[in-house]
Amino acid sequence: MWENCKDMQDELVTMRRELHRIPELGGVLPETRAYVESKLKEYGIPFKENESDSGLTAEIEGAFPGKTLALRADMDALPIKEANEVCYKSEHEGCMHACGHDAHMTMLLGAAKVLASNRDKLKGKVRLIFQTAEEESRGAERSIKEGCMEGVDAIFGTHIGTILSKDIPSGTVVAAPGCCMASFDKFVIKVKGVGCHGSTPEKGVDPINIAAHIIVNLQEILAREIPAVKPTVLTICHVEAGFAYNVIPSEVVLEGTIRAVEEGVRQELAKRIGEISKSTAEAFRGSVDYEMIWGAPPVVNHEDMAKFAADCAREVVGKDKVMDHITAPTMIGEDFAYYLLEKPGAFMFLSSSNPEKHTDVAHHSDVFNIDEDVLWEGAAVFVNIAEKFLA
Repeated sequence: MWENCKDMQDELVTMRRELHRIPELGGVLPETRAYVESKLKEYGIPFKENESDSGLTAEIEGAFPGKTLALRADMDALPIKEANEVCYKSEHEGCMHACGHDAHMTMLLGAAKVLASNRDKLKGKVRLIFQTAEEESRGAERSIKEGCMEGVDAIFGTHIGTILSKDIPSGTVVAAPGCCMASFDKFVIKVKGVGCHGSTPEKGVDPINIAAHIIVNLQEILAREIPAVKPTVLTICHVEAGFAYNVIPSEVVLEGTIRAVEEGVRQELAKRIGEISKSTAEAFRGSVDYEMIWGAPPVVNHEDMAKFAADCAREVVGKDKVMDHITAPTMIGEDFAYYLLEKPGAFMFLSSSNPEKHTDVAHHSDVFNIDEDVLWEGAAVFVNIAEKFLA
């Protein structure tokens, strides 16, 4: 069946560009959902809308009884003003598909069209999950609560772009067992002191001084408490303090992220950030309000499912364009992890890194773009996985 995807390449490019023009944020994606629904109706595929957000689940029922396979695409964009000068540039000011989710929807819709037109050959069902709010790490959990994983036997997803490395040639599929992506979580530390005039610091409690010590002290967790062989990241990316050059403020806000490839390390990081921040503040007569905003756990592919996906990909792109192992997980996170906690499956990567087309830039960049020539490959891998798994 997957051979049919080759003939859809021009159609897929058009679809991807139409979606690229209408990026939307978070869980409320009315235009995006309407577009996806219009295609599902065109293909004769029934769907059910989520009640809690703009996500939806569709299902292709084969002619014969069998297993249920789930395939997932994320739908949301990023609050970035696009700098690409292309004919399909974002029409929504300050919003951009800078992570490839427009391509993910396109590839899944392409696969859906082929599978739906071959219902008479299919055993079982193919469930199509179109999920919101991946960038906020909220969409997967909401879709699961809406019942998208009920009765599912396995699930697969893919991510386009340069996630693992810009040096992986465009059109290469990566399907590796074990942990392939880190957890990702956000923390907020509100350092509280007593404001006063900058000329008389002894009359107040300086939260900027406390925050500076906290920033330095937190790095000791990585340097002295986490084994060097366990990949871990603790980064403070936002510091907000003060309003005048000669006034010590009453509060400083620190925001950052932690990444880990083991759940135990993830939990230890969260605990120690709170302990060190509070004790440091107390040492300087201040206090701290600490909040960990949990994102998603590590993405851990099931060994058999990753091998199966790699074998299916080899039939589509050739054995030389498939990687079935990686030297280390990427520290970027993905809420696809929640689906893998529910059922066996694998999350794949499809490289679209092509220096000649300037598509070898990092995700979340205002000039991020993809090599559209690989769209049919992503759709075809989905189709081959579905055909082989259900058979």
